[in-house]
Amino acid sequence: MRFFLLFFAITLTASSQKLATLGPLPEVAPLKDEELESAITRGVDYLVGKQNKDGSWGSATRTKGLNIYAPVPDSHLAFRTGASTLALSGLLDSRDRRPEVIAAIDKAEAWLFEKLPKLRHLDPTTTYNVWGHAYGIRAIADLIEYRKGDEAKISRLKQLADLQIQMLLKTEDINAGWGYLDLDDFHTAHFSGIPTAFTTATVLLAMKEGEEQFDLKIPQKEIKRALASIEKQRTPDWSFVYSFSHKLRPRIDINRPAGSLGRSQVCMAAMRKFGDKRVTDELLAHWLHRLCLREGWFDIGRKRPVPHETHFSISGYFYYYGFYYATECLLMLPAEKQKEFIPHLARHILEKQEKDGSWWDYPLYDYHQPYGTGYALTTLSRLRKK
Repeated sequence: MRFFLLFFAITLTASSQKLATLGPLPEVAPLKDEELESAITRGVDYLVGKQNKDGSWGSATRTKGLNIYAPVPDSHLAFRTGASTLALSGLLDSRDRRPEVIAAIDKAEAWLFEKLPKLRHLDPTTTYNVWGHAYGIRAIADLIEYRKGDEAKISRLKQLADLQIQMLLKTEDINAGWGYLDLDDFHTAHFSGIPTAFTTATVLLAMKEGEEQFDLKIPQKEIKRALASIEKQRTPDWSFVYSFSHKLRPRIDINRPAGSLGRSQVCMAAMRKFGDKRVTDELLAHWLHRLCLREGWFDIGRKRPVPHETHFSISGYFYYYGFYYATECLLMLPAEKQKEFIPHLARHILEKQEKDGSWWDYPLYDYHQPYGTGYALTTLSRLRKK
């Protein structure tokens, strides 16, 4: 009874938490349609030019002194699948239908049909495949819209999406939700690694998109557990701790608002999509304001080769991820409220485009430019005038 009352008090406090006062957003130049379209075209051209012969993007080359842990045989297929599905979605979301882009989409789709069924977790220390399954579902949703009218192709795509759900259920953590690492010496038959709120939210948003776009059957029991796992990792100020075990240390740097700057949006988006009334327009706008205002802190980690080495333990690979889900939150707001943030969100992405047309935030073998460009293209596409 005492535990219940304590839990109730904490929950009540969290739900009624007053949002911090933030300073005004700085002035930014108005966003011009041609500027946005030019950047999108350059990003598309980069992906078309860098696509592998088999239709995928990225490879295990371009190693450095410190490489992300990648046990064989499944890690690099997971990395390549995540990068390739994000790149494919970026092409589809761009609405660029030049012949060379259509050819690239066709090749990527063929690769997806061949490789996505083979994606799985084989090493007990990692479940990197979770990212490929999640972004695979989102790419399938984009392809189903793109292939409208081709019932045979759509049927195959739906079957492929159903398989991704099955594979995700096999990698659900015993603490509920999903993670991507388990570096302990002892491993259980059912995965018992480090579930993270942001990985879990990534999976949930993919499932929800599949349900909304093409009636994908999603597992209600596991979703309910996953949402509870996210809630356990939430702090009263709507930061989200880095992982399930971090809930015991909620005020270390990585778990504070600055450290959660690239994670809060994805978690709040998932909670709202699944009906959490606490995630109000005011809350979403507050965190969009926070991201736009304090992007400079966030940007310090971009392109650094060591994960979590900078202020508030931010890693570079959260940069475009954070903006991708920030724009997902943006689209949940009324059109008039969106206008306040669109120029700011767009400027941060446009200013980071590389000379070759790509975007990247963390050196990950040879996968970083495809995934970064895929994230950026979808992000910018969401900022267009409808």
